[in-house]
Amino acid sequence: MIVLRDIHAGYVADVPILKGISLEVEERSIVTLLGPNGSGKSTLLKTVMGYLEPSAGDVEIDGKSMRGVPVHDRAIVHGIAYVPQLENVFGPLTVRENLNLGGSRLPRAERRRRVAELLELYPVLGERLGQRADSQSGGERQMLAIARALMTRPRCLLLDEPSAGLSPLMLEQVFSMLAELREREGVTILVVEQNAVDSLSVSDRGVVLVLGEVALEGPARELLDDPRVSELYLGGVPEIEPAATSGD
Repeated sequence: MIVLRDIHAGYVADVPILKGISLEVEERSIVTLLGPNGSGKSTLLKTVMGYLEPSAGDVEIDGKSMRGVPVHDRAIVHGIAYVPQLENVFGPLTVRENLNLGGSRLPRAERRRRVAELLELYPVLGERLGQRADSQSGGERQMLAIARALMTRPRCLLLDEPSAGLSPLMLEQVFSMLAELREREGVTILVVEQNAVDSLSVSDRGVVLVLGEVALEGPARELLDDPRVSELYLGGVPEIEPAATSGD
């Protein structure tokens, strides 16, 4: 489980982007982070991963504080993997080389087995193993980025806008893939998205950030029917009070 307790964080001293974020991500759940541009969604992922140290508050993984724990320890010891929105594959390398790089810490035989498992999950990659990553479509690159992150069998996957720039058909495939991924791999997924309907449709819970604060949160199905969420995606910032932190 990942728990954020009253997180304040930003990139410039005394200019917080996250303003007291508290959030729980249950094991084996899919949680979608929504909100307008500049609301702090990507900053939150970077804080969980350790790229950004909070100025106040704490990130806990399985009840252990991550204060001072570097990125590589969060990845290796605690099983957290992060897929950024941009520059998430090594373009000049082949699909196979990208996967092998993701599993570089694994023994060779185990690495081969893991590649075979992931190609079963993403068969389209198996047809392109010898091709350069930068020759793939946007959706194929996104699949490759996620597959590479899965090479070490992470317990939690942090995804920053996995559907960015995808066609409607590929967008549907990516979200179906996330649901299947949770079932087959047992991985917890915290995903930042702008495609609210598609992402909430495969999620357990949703959280809406506005100006660095939690404005709405709850079961994904309820947020799908909430008119305030629709208002956010029609170009405005609704006048809603930050949500009170719940214990459920």
